[in-house]
Amino acid sequence: MTELSSLVLPIVLSAVFVFIASSIIHMASPWHKSDYPKLTNEDRAREVLRALAIPPGDYMIPRPSSRADLRSPEFAAKIHTGPVMILTVMPNGPMPMLRNMSLWLLYCVAVSVFAAYIAGRALAPTAEYLEVFRFAGATAFIGYAVALWQMSIWYRRAWTTTLKATIDGLIYACLTAGTMGWLWPN
Repeated sequence: MTELSSLVLPIVLSAVFVFIASSIIHMASPWHKSDYPKLTNEDRAREVLRALAIPPGDYMIPRPSSRADLRSPEFAAKIHTGPVMILTVMPNGPMPMLRNMSLWLLYCVAVSVFAAYIAGRALAPTAEYLEVFRFAGATAFIGYAVALWQMSIWYRRAWTTTLKATIDGLIYACLTAGTMGWLWPN
């Protein structure tokens, strides 16, 4: 067993490496450019939705009000005629990048803490690089990628978007695992 306190440097450094890699992937490459295609009548849709003054939040359309409503002919007609959607409404104005980037860095640290904790419970301070890589990498991959799959399963997010995010997660997991293996205490 390896104490978590002896893994502070690999935790922090792996989170920083993932943060930098994700910034490059999302800002300097066209990899995610097609994740959210433009709506054909975007201006008209914005006009109609703006008039509704929908507060920020997550919405399901149509949304049954009860289990009984799910079985009603009226609800079935709404589902049939559409549109059927999950809608996230964000506050107006520019995206708060400092807030979002800070939260993303904290998330990276959290994934690294869990990866270090699992590897630390399973391995001694004298563990070989590949053993550390395996435990830390599998844990980080679950934290960065596997949790996203349910969005395509349940909410019909495009599988291509999920696949790209899974590949990103594999890159982040390898960076986390490599850093943990490299800086594992001896």
